[in-house]
Amino acid sequence: QVQSVESGGGLVQAGGSLRLSCATSGRTFSSRGWFRQAPGKEREFVASISWSGGSTNYADSVKGRFTISRDNAKNTVYLQMNSLKPEDTAVYYCAVYTGGEHTLVNSWGYWGQGTQVTVSS
Repeated sequence: QVQSVESGGGLVQAGGSLRLSCATSGRTFSSRGWFRQAPGKEREFVASISWSGGSTNYADSVKGRFTISRDNAKNTVYLQMNSLKPEDTAVYYCAVYTGGEHTLVNSWGYWGQGTQVTVSS
């Protein structure tokens, strides 16, 4: 049984930083990703990382500000978020890649419960 648990969210001022963590039990021999969902909006792709960590992808809106990484020994993936903006406010979810186009929600499974990130202006 694969389970993901996110942590690290919180309230931060614009320009600040947060580091999200996602611990996953079970199947982890796959790419891992982060998505986010703001109120009234669809869930959107944020970043993904391959099993080896050698390949990463980012949404244009977070490039240069967010960094995804993973520690396979701990079955954990991280999202370092710097220079946060109010528009980054959302619930952030981690997931395991199951196949298909990386940026599509349907290509991912084993979602966590999410962690709230709120950026004040």
